[in-house]
Amino acid sequence: MNPDRLPETDPERVAYQQVLAEDRSVFSIQWITIPHEHSTGLTSEKLLSDYLSYIEKVTLRLIKTRMNAEGVTMRLSPAGPDLISLAHPVTVRSENGTRTTLRICGGFLVQPGECNVGQLDFLTESVPSGTRVALRLADYCPLLLGSRKPSLFRRWLYRLTQALIHKVVAVRFLAMIYRTSTGKGLKKGAVKVAIRSGDPT
Repeated sequence: MNPDRLPETDPERVAYQQVLAEDRSVFSIQWITIPHEHSTGLTSEKLLSDYLSYIEKVTLRLIKTRMNAEGVTMRLSPAGPDLISLAHPVTVRSENGTRTTLRICGGFLVQPGECNVGQLDFLTESVPSGTRVALRLADYCPLLLGSRKPSLFRRWLYRLTQALIHKVVAVRFLAMIYRTSTGKGLKKGAVKVAIRSGDPT
């Protein structure tokens, strides 16, 4: 189910990696394992639904999310421009889990020449220690980087703003999933791992 072959990690930690790939697109992934006895009903579709609700909650509803027949949008107000727009989710099921993929179509936070490039994945996968749930952002070209050849200033600007916000939100979201699934909070926080080569963001 997961082509990145995520390693088994401490079940009480959120694991993560964020890098700029060789083509200067962003790769970001976060995951945690929920014990089998607490993971009934966990699917990638549910993760997506919970994530959209969480985005609104954590931003105090400053960011509005909307899903319709055309796809998913995130914007600062109902009438405002899309911060990011995603194609309608596509779910693939296997014996080991589920994957829901949303292709990135555009939005203010996407480089104008890189629309319809990149995707956001929500994944569940059965592993020996439980059900691994993951968020993965791949081939994303953020506006803050400017181009496929970003300056050092733009790289640091992205790293200290949008990349940091995305990582914190994703890690806390998975911690929330762990807490609501198991009834207890994480005791150990997050751990950085390396599954793809690239420059850290």
